[in-house]
Amino acid sequence: MRPLHVPDTLDGEDAADFLAMVEVRNETYRLIAGHDDLATTPAVLLPHYRPDSLETRLVWVVLLDGVVAGRVGLDLPHEGEARGGYVLIELHPDVWGQGIGRRAMRLVEDAAREHGRTVLETWVQHPETGGPRLASPTGFGSIPSEDRGARFLLAHGFTLSQIERYSALDLATCTDTVDALLAEAATHASDYRLVSWTAPTPPEHVAGYAWLKSRMATDTPNADLEVVEEVWDADRVARHDARNTEGGRTLHVVAAQHVETGELCAFNELVTGPEPDEVTHQEDTLVLREHRGHRLGTLVKCENLRQWREIAPWSRRVTTYNAEENRPMLDINEAIGFVPRSYEGAWKKVLEPQTA
Repeated sequence: MRPLHVPDTLDGEDAADFLAMVEVRNETYRLIAGHDDLATTPAVLLPHYRPDSLETRLVWVVLLDGVVAGRVGLDLPHEGEARGGYVLIELHPDVWGQGIGRRAMRLVEDAAREHGRTVLETWVQHPETGGPRLASPTGFGSIPSEDRGARFLLAHGFTLSQIERYSALDLATCTDTVDALLAEAATHASDYRLVSWTAPTPPEHVAGYAWLKSRMATDTPNADLEVVEEVWDADRVARHDARNTEGGRTLHVVAAQHVETGELCAFNELVTGPEPDEVTHQEDTLVLREHRGHRLGTLVKCENLRQWREIAPWSRRVTTYNAEENRPMLDINEAIGFVPRSYEGAWKKVLEPQTA
């Protein structure tokens, strides 16, 4: 395992490891999930690996006989009194069972301790295998307890904290439903107007968008996972927009604005890659607690889907993640036509002090 070199551009000789890492990443996701919805390109991923003052991102490539066979990562946020780190261990299925995962876990645990972190968290996809189930402590959802990823994490001292549902919407069949739900939601939201933009965020909405983004960490269900409140300002919004568009992606936002105060109080993001027929990903969606009960979640989701017909008319479907206990958002998604495709477990481990 050697540290991943992040190149300035993708056309130089020093980009070889990065290009190979993205190729193995995509192939691993395809083999585990059975589809290519999560595939991306090196150009799209590169901006997310550049240095960021808000976190330290440690990444290693796994080499077997000189060939890249996976990646290992540890993200260390700097905000507040963060005591956690986010772990990523992804190995191509061809190299499973050789003890590489155990070595990778030792690597990230040692690195976490060196940086003063005491909690590790990770999200892992758990394909359906039948047999015994491991229930989420939230009371919502379960995963197959005999799944390889679950057994690996349990053996390394992690506990299951939450289940996340991965859902997809067929854009070819949802038009009438979206239009009907949008019209109905509008009758409950007479005190609000809709605003929208394609990144970069226009100056008049930067402050409101920053406030909404800052509330994502604290206003969504997080079970017992470590949550650090995020601070967003104009500079962070600009960097967020650039990171999401630099590689050719399109990011579109629809927000609900309170007419009386001008406050942005709900939003939904859709993003897709540079190819016209790529899958669309629904990113953040939030309704501020103090504005709930006015169908704003349905309003911003459906309006964004309506506008998306012109922005990305060839995109085949939309995918999204939701905590399984986030029933309000799941109710909206299910009404629109989203159906579950797979489930991820959110896992947590408190590191024991290292002994001499």
